[in-house]
Amino acid sequence: MNEAQKSLLLDSSSRFVIPQGVKPSYGTAGFREDASILSSTVYRVGILAALRSLKTQSVIGVMITASHNKVSDNGVKIADPNGGMLSQHWEPFADAIANASSPQQLLQLINEFVEKESISFDGVRPAEILLGRDTRPSGEALLEAARQGVTSIVGAVASDMGILTTPQLHWMVRARNKGIKASEQDYFEQLSNSFKCLMDLIPTERSKSDKLVVDGANGVGGAKLQILHKLLNVLDIEVRNSSEDDGVLNDGVGADYVQKEKVAPRSFGSKDAGIRCASLDGDADRLVYFSVPPESNAQINLVDGDKILSLFAVFIREQLSFLNEKEDLKNGHKARLGIVQTAYANGASTNYLKHLGLEVNLTPTGVKYLHEKAAEFDIGIYFEANGHGTILFSESFIEWLEVRSRELSSGSKGSDAEKAALRLLAVGKLINQAVGDALSGVLLVEVILKHMGWSMHRWNDLYHDLPSRQLKVKVADRTAVVTANAETVVVRPPGLQEAINTEAAKYTQGRCFVRPSGTEDVVRVYAEASTQEAADTLANCVAKLVDQFLGSNSS
Repeated sequence: MNEAQKSLLLDSSSRFVIPQGVKPSYGTAGFREDASILSSTVYRVGILAALRSLKTQSVIGVMITASHNKVSDNGVKIADPNGGMLSQHWEPFADAIANASSPQQLLQLINEFVEKESISFDGVRPAEILLGRDTRPSGEALLEAARQGVTSIVGAVASDMGILTTPQLHWMVRARNKGIKASEQDYFEQLSNSFKCLMDLIPTERSKSDKLVVDGANGVGGAKLQILHKLLNVLDIEVRNSSEDDGVLNDGVGADYVQKEKVAPRSFGSKDAGIRCASLDGDADRLVYFSVPPESNAQINLVDGDKILSLFAVFIREQLSFLNEKEDLKNGHKARLGIVQTAYANGASTNYLKHLGLEVNLTPTGVKYLHEKAAEFDIGIYFEANGHGTILFSESFIEWLEVRSRELSSGSKGSDAEKAALRLLAVGKLINQAVGDALSGVLLVEVILKHMGWSMHRWNDLYHDLPSRQLKVKVADRTAVVTANAETVVVRPPGLQEAINTEAAKYTQGRCFVRPSGTEDVVRVYAEASTQEAADTLANCVAKLVDQFLGSNSS
């Protein structure tokens, strides 16, 4: 690093002093804090993004958002070259520079990291960063802080992509690095064209049309869905709680609120009974469906991420069966379809998927683990109950599918196998393979329901969730709990897992696991059983066990 570069970093970083007492930590959601204390962190993430771009020789993304958090919060996260999350290998560096106490310490950390990672400043390919933000009032000023961070690396270019959903920015980064056109208009056109293709392939006798009402969480997703709706005149969609309304972001609205509280969002009520409804979160990377009961104050009928995963799995499995029906397996390709969940997935959903003969894999909690595992399959589907998930298609499977589609169109035009190949290719373009995307998710759910000829009720009846309960137990040191097998088995302290097994065995369909929180000295308890009373009792008993084994005497 030459003197001019060092001088530029020292000068620019002196304008972004860390507020006293702030200790940011980079996690699955990037950095999140109250927006008023975030500018120094965002500035430093701009530097990190530029270095990441130089290291990978690729376009990198920086998204300013706090997703489903309250409107006074904000956050920042990196989109890596494949459109996914920042490599875990770089997270400790993100933490280190975000917490550097002075410009001199920041420069030293950057210098050491650049040498260790052999990052070249030769200018052969300058760093290029795409910047995006959601609708939060603090977003514009924080985006400027990110831009100043990026441009503190000599030759780095920051492109402001405007107000976007988080998945749109991730999609743009992935598209740019694949050499595909990557404007917001290109995103809308790809989604609308692939949706229309799937609509054209629906068996006419199954198709039916009814209204969908979408809660936009008073965030960015509602306005973007309205743009998509204008391109898709075949869908009857009404958007409420759009960012263009007067409501407050994520206040009594949004997928996180609906899924956790199991109540209808603001502006929805008994007048909507019988209508299919959906809810996006604040930055539109989560999606849940629900229906409102006729009685006011009653719980909604929630259709969560597990049910969305199941719907996608049923559809994909059907298309693969059509493809394999007349396939000469000696010369063909038996696609490997994998389902990926965490231990928090409702046991009834896992049992249903296994009953279909599908391969179900569990990973530790966190999108980065789910995404990584799903990428191992020809087609990998992952979802969390909170509504975040997507479908991944391997490059080799897409290439095989394109060849097979051409073969079928010349020899078996109009056959079930040809239509199945075309449907799978269209799904690969409709779904956002970079990250969970509520907008592409809504379109895929809607077209599959029309394809199957299913009502909301028929979909929700695929299986019935087991009653569950989640609790938190305060502990002196969460690292005293060590887990294995995708966080389903306690390895330490010795004897705790055996005690949990003894309790769970007392209940019909009893299942329970504990795991340490990633952010606070808390152990989380999850329990399921055949009745709500049994699930509650099991959770409480295991919470007491955790308390006893860890000796904190507080729960």
